[in-house]
Amino acid sequence: MITGAASGIGRALARRLSRFGAPVAIADVDEAGLKETAASLGGMVLTRVLDVRDADDVHRFAGEVRGWLPAPLAAVFNNAGVAVTSTLLEADPDDDEWLWNINFHGVVNGTRAFLPLLVEQNEGAIVNTSSVYGLVGVPYQTAYCAAKFAVRGFTDSLRQELRRTGVRAVAIHPGGITTNIARNARVRKDPTGLGRTKDQLAAEFEAVTMTSPDKAAEIIHRGMERGKARILVGPDAYLIDALARLTPTHSYQAIMAVQKRLWAMRRSGR
Repeated sequence: MITGAASGIGRALARRLSRFGAPVAIADVDEAGLKETAASLGGMVLTRVLDVRDADDVHRFAGEVRGWLPAPLAAVFNNAGVAVTSTLLEADPDDDEWLWNINFHGVVNGTRAFLPLLVEQNEGAIVNTSSVYGLVGVPYQTAYCAAKFAVRGFTDSLRQELRRTGVRAVAIHPGGITTNIARNARVRKDPTGLGRTKDQLAAEFEAVTMTSPDKAAEIIHRGMERGKARILVGPDAYLIDALARLTPTHSYQAIMAVQKRLWAMRRSGR
């Protein structure tokens, strides 16, 4: 089962797992995108327009998946996510609540709805998408970092609760992935005061992403098969994780220094 399957990592996961013969249940609020994903799959698929903020509807979907499954449920990918870019001083509380309800409470809702089935089977995995911003704090992403740190803590704690069962809890920490998340973000104004538009900010984000959704899906799939409990996605994720460990209070400055060097190398064609 995959949420956020209308595009990005969710769509790529659905396609990859379907190619490997897995029936997939896919969900998203984007009905058109969800239909496109379903049409690209060659195997069994169950589609559901779903708002992960609605706990009752997520539970109903879990019941539908239980009745539809031709085999035990292998994994639940709580992947749906959104972004907000703002300084804390100028943040709109409604934007922050929108993000938290999707990025954190959506993960909790999906876990609570599907975990009983996995425990009953005594096998399978809860796979929750955090971020490299669940490893380090960065400016203008207070709401996003808070939600992704929360997903990380929630998943780490759940992992300990499940130690004596056949069910695993897995945290995913993607670095920069070339998806629509920046273009679909809520941005009221350029938080740096430089006057850049939302499209310009999104283009700058996309210019430094290092991993395609297909590659991200491959990394996640292989990590799952190897039994990893924590999967870093992309070379930048490994760098950020290392810097967060080496210099936890100055990691952002170190990340920016490396990023400036990469930008300079790209501009020079090296």
